[in-house]
Amino acid sequence: HDNCSSRALFVKDARSLMAFSILPKIVEQTLKSSLIRSQAFVGDSWVDAKDRATFDVLNPADGTYLGAVPDMKGVDALTAIDTAYNARREWAKKTSKERSDILRRWLSLVQKNWDDLARIITAEQGKPFGEAKNEVEYGASFLEWYAEEAKRIYGDVLPSISASKRLFVLKEPVGVAALITPWNFPVAMCLRKLSAALAAGCTAVVKPSEDTPLSALALAALAQEAGVPAGVYNTITCSRSSVPDVGETIATSKKVAIVSFTGSTAVGKVLLKHCAENVTRVSMELGGLAAFVVFESADLDLAVLGATASKFANSGQSCISASRFLVQNKIHDVFCEKLKTAVEKLPVGNGFQEGVRVGPLINKRAAEKVMMHVKDAVSKGAQIVCGGDFHSLGTPFFQPTILTNCTSDMLIAKEEPFGPLLAMFRFESEEDALAIANDTHYGLANYVYSSDYSQIWRVAESLESGVVGVNEGAVRTEVAPFGGWKQSGIGREGSKYGIEEFLHTKYVCLGNIK
Repeated sequence: HDNCSSRALFVKDARSLMAFSILPKIVEQTLKSSLIRSQAFVGDSWVDAKDRATFDVLNPADGTYLGAVPDMKGVDALTAIDTAYNARREWAKKTSKERSDILRRWLSLVQKNWDDLARIITAEQGKPFGEAKNEVEYGASFLEWYAEEAKRIYGDVLPSISASKRLFVLKEPVGVAALITPWNFPVAMCLRKLSAALAAGCTAVVKPSEDTPLSALALAALAQEAGVPAGVYNTITCSRSSVPDVGETIATSKKVAIVSFTGSTAVGKVLLKHCAENVTRVSMELGGLAAFVVFESADLDLAVLGATASKFANSGQSCISASRFLVQNKIHDVFCEKLKTAVEKLPVGNGFQEGVRVGPLINKRAAEKVMMHVKDAVSKGAQIVCGGDFHSLGTPFFQPTILTNCTSDMLIAKEEPFGPLLAMFRFESEEDALAIANDTHYGLANYVYSSDYSQIWRVAESLESGVVGVNEGAVRTEVAPFGGWKQSGIGREGSKYGIEEFLHTKYVCLGNIK
């Protein structure tokens, strides 16, 4: 891995470099934060990889060098797993209130360092600073929620059919939780998994995305300051080339009790195969292909607001971002025109620039994938309403794009573009809309806009997904269960249901009572 040459190539390719000359002071301020760490966190120590290898972290907007972190391998992962395994019993023995108090101290520090965490997100992930601040707030909501839920892990007493027996149900932590987190929400997804695992009494090994390791390391620094005991929370980092080794090591370890992964369905399937070796429990939030259904009774202005919120937040890089916009024929053209007006007003730029709504994609490959979807659709009859090309700022950026006349044979109908690309499909009847929306291997989220409440109930109950937004494009909340059907995942995160992923259910029979 040639760090210098890869960085030079990126910068050379980023035509936008000069456009952001006003921003270096913001980036410099970010890099001076005490939360920026260049080592992994294992036990209660900041450590390098055993072979001393590192890899670079870059700003996706302009290729700015943000720092280097350890490029760990399987042997490093084993050390972190052993550390978490050795700490698991003492952490599980703590009372629920003790664990709750520690999570609350951690929450307080996250809130205190809100701006610094948001700057780190924008620096390494690219999203607009306002969205980054919202992400920190969203992530903190899980710390608050599970600090409370830690005290609400209830067992049960069962009625016995025998006078000499008493039957009990206990809830106990599963053990070591391996948490593999994505780059698109590097703080929120880390905290959503970690807070539930720690509240349940599990210890954890976090492996953040190679694109956004600084956010996870910043959270580790705050956890250490909050008094999370040594070995309870460990964070290891690795480059893209080391991911297969580290991932397999984690998933095949007999000391890991659960693997919780957020990422693509393809990678999820690989991890599932590895976890099958030891029948390791899994919780997976995988890919999506959300439909956004607009019926003729819908409030079109409300639907436009929901469409832009769902599609263009985080530059479309979200698993629940709507990909297929199904619009009833009678209102299709009017809705399309309203949507075009709104989309063309979305400012594109570096996430640190004030007023920007659409930032860069995570890397050049991501932008090229969106371009591939556009070319495929146009070659099969789709029309470009607006956008449709790389942005003038450079290849990490893509123009907010609307395609119309889309059909089921196009790639956009089968695979999420994971970018600012909105594809519109026509439909005639409610039955047609449901058939199109459910014609996919994925089932994470769907959206419905209608003023007919009978229709709303029929459609919401018929959509094959774990999440349905009705007349609302922003559905994330810590109090509701999040997860998918079909190939979009296994298990749930958030809410009272999310903590169950990290708990064993034990039945105890007390006999020979006289």
